[in-house]
Amino acid sequence: MLGFSPFKKHANKFNYIPRYYDPEEERRAQRRAELLGESPEHAKHEYVPGQYVRTARTARAARREAERSTRSKRRFGVLLTGIVVLLLFFVVIYPKLTSMMRRGVAPAVPAAVESRAAVSDLDQSGISDVEWQQMPITVVPNDYEGR
Repeated sequence: MLGFSPFKKHANKFNYIPRYYDPEEERRAQRRAELLGESPEHAKHEYVPGQYVRTARTARAARREAERSTRSKRRFGVLLTGIVVLLLFFVVIYPKLTSMMRRGVAPAVPAAVESRAAVSDLDQSGISDVEWQQMPITVVPNDYEGR
């Protein structure tokens, strides 16, 4: 146990020198940034751990809130349109339909349906409901013999 001692006063220190560090290149990059108009105040700020995560999280929350508000506005518009259509139906169309029903005026039926003749005795497509209800019932005896 060469490097281990329980009575240390400080942590191990490493003498790390970057392999490709070029101070001249760093100075040139800083000078180029100054000439391009980037302020040196922004370069002085150090990275704070988690700052990009926090920024992305706040941007995502703002975007979701905007989507939620547009969705609620759209939903409100659809609901309002539905209410207007229902009101128009009950104010304009429904009274006309009920007055026609009270007067006995039937809605227009195409002439092709009215003039159609019955093909057989069993065909009742040309008979109205009232005529159908007034027709006599024909009773057929049950000739079924059980086995």
